[in-house]
Amino acid sequence: MHVDHAADAAAAPEITFDDFLRVDVRIGTIVEAEPFPEARKPAFRLKIDFGPAIGVKKSSAQIVDRYAIEDLPGRQVAAVVNFPPRQIGKFMSEVLTLGFADGEGAVILFAPDKQVPNGSRLF
Repeated sequence: MHVDHAADAAAAPEITFDDFLRVDVRIGTIVEAEPFPEARKPAFRLKIDFGPAIGVKKSSAQIVDRYAIEDLPGRQVAAVVNFPPRQIGKFMSEVLTLGFADGEGAVILFAPDKQVPNGSRLF
């Protein structure tokens, strides 16, 4: 499945509210960030705390162009937590960390503008 990240891409086909609710987007806090030199595209390996109900999950994020690895721990991010785990090289990514492409195509993390409890669900 190809997703067009361009700002001028047409809207996706219409879905129902129930379709939207099937995608479980939660807020978590990055607790650990490591280099991921084995990744095909430059990325970091993240451990993200989604609170007691979901726990700490792993994710690969292609955010190396706009973020220094030492600035990531403590930052809140949004992620889809109900996709099946995905093998990326020798790393098992458990959640999809969400972001938007900036004007140059680099990924900017999606996060709330104020602190919210880990595990909070998008609605």
